[in-house]
Amino acid sequence: MAEVKEAGVSYETVGADYFERRGLKRYAGVFSLWALGVGAVISGQFSGWNLGMGTGGWGGMLVATAIITAMYLGLTYSIAEMAAAQPHTGGAYSFARAAMGPWGGFITGLCENVEYVLTAAVVCFFIGAYLSAIFETPPEFQPVYWIGAYLLFVGINAAGVALSFQVTVAVTLLALASLVVFWVSAFPQADFLKYAMNVGPGGTVLEGGHGPFLPAGIGGALAQLPFAVWLFLAIEQLPLAAEESHTPQRDLPKGILLGMFTLIASALLVLWLNSSIPPGTAGLSKSGQPILDGFAVIYGGGLAKALSAVAVAGLVASFHAIIFAYGRQIYSLSRAGYFPRALSVTHGARKTPDLALTIGGLVGLAVMLVVWFGLGAEKGAAVIGGALLNMAVFGAMFSYVMQGLSFILLRRKLPDLPRPYRSPLGVAGAGLTVVIALVTIVYQLKDPIYRTGVLGVAIWFAVGIAYFALVGRHRLVLSPEEEFAMSQAG
Repeated sequence: MAEVKEAGVSYETVGADYFERRGLKRYAGVFSLWALGVGAVISGQFSGWNLGMGTGGWGGMLVATAIITAMYLGLTYSIAEMAAAQPHTGGAYSFARAAMGPWGGFITGLCENVEYVLTAAVVCFFIGAYLSAIFETPPEFQPVYWIGAYLLFVGINAAGVALSFQVTVAVTLLALASLVVFWVSAFPQADFLKYAMNVGPGGTVLEGGHGPFLPAGIGGALAQLPFAVWLFLAIEQLPLAAEESHTPQRDLPKGILLGMFTLIASALLVLWLNSSIPPGTAGLSKSGQPILDGFAVIYGGGLAKALSAVAVAGLVASFHAIIFAYGRQIYSLSRAGYFPRALSVTHGARKTPDLALTIGGLVGLAVMLVVWFGLGAEKGAAVIGGALLNMAVFGAMFSYVMQGLSFILLRRKLPDLPRPYRSPLGVAGAGLTVVIALVTIVYQLKDPIYRTGVLGVAIWFAVGIAYFALVGRHRLVLSPEEEFAMSQAG
């Protein structure tokens, strides 16, 4: 029976056992949170970031990276403040719920749902691409890698939060170590002007390098914004670990910001050194495994494969961390009643959201398999690495707009809200995030391949909104996120 109504939604009374069956365990400190944030993102520095450089060139990518870095700094400082003030598992949904009401919270949560479920799928695809290159298996074998990866890492995440974070720390450190080996190995052979600057006007390949800084002008640089996003995508997931952190008010801001600055340094080194060895920017723009290609240039066949096997750790780190993210994100929306409530039940002993982890994995895997077998291996690979990646980036950009607006609204509506951490960038930083995210969306919409991804997001949204309008909004629950928002509104 409904007990409260607000803004077209109603809340139902639940017993104490409802939340007992949906409990989580606290485990994480600053170091674990840092590893979770870096691990979630690090795959984007192994694959994906390089695919837009064939026209805009290295200089265009550097400009795009600088703009996207500014956006993520504004975002991470903003969410560090909001997460410390609202240490709930809901993350972005929780922030928007307090700032914009139930519909705003749900739409923001749906954006992140698209982002995390599909980002995990795309990273899994890149894992398959790397493993296929290492073991020289035919393209048709890739789905076997995908299924195995989901089974293994959903299983690890379901085995307990302690094991999940321990694996996160291990694979993140291994991924960073493999990047350090690559940087040290590439530095003596780097010839920046010859290889990084080998793209000319119109995308021509300049064999001797020494091409223009912006071969396609500033427009070519802005067109690379969606690809530069891949260097930092998913750092914003850290607030989802709030209820599994010992002292989230203190540790979440530290973990988010330490992770962000680690990733900035790593991204710049990858952009510089990976492009400064053969085949250079022009060849790199077509590669699905740029770090593997770099190792092959430096060490030749056999040893390169051994090192690239270690480099797969970067993809594994992100895959594992993003599975954690979509599991908690589905859990929080389900616990509050926006998604079917059964999805938020946690294991009686381990206190992990097993069903949320499983369903998110099945959705991501099903999308990949339908595309792969429906279009065939070659076209399927292009769609997964293109359209699905674009769907994830579009969902992320929309969520960044909503989170930036949430920060601005919360500063204005709740000026006296206790804020254990305050963003030094303030409203200006959040506003910058909103503007850059909107510009990135505009450049996504200019690209026909990206428009296909946006259409996919629209379908995802239509299904989610229809469920919420017809069912979910009548069955909400006063979860911690909802109770906080209503208490501040009152």
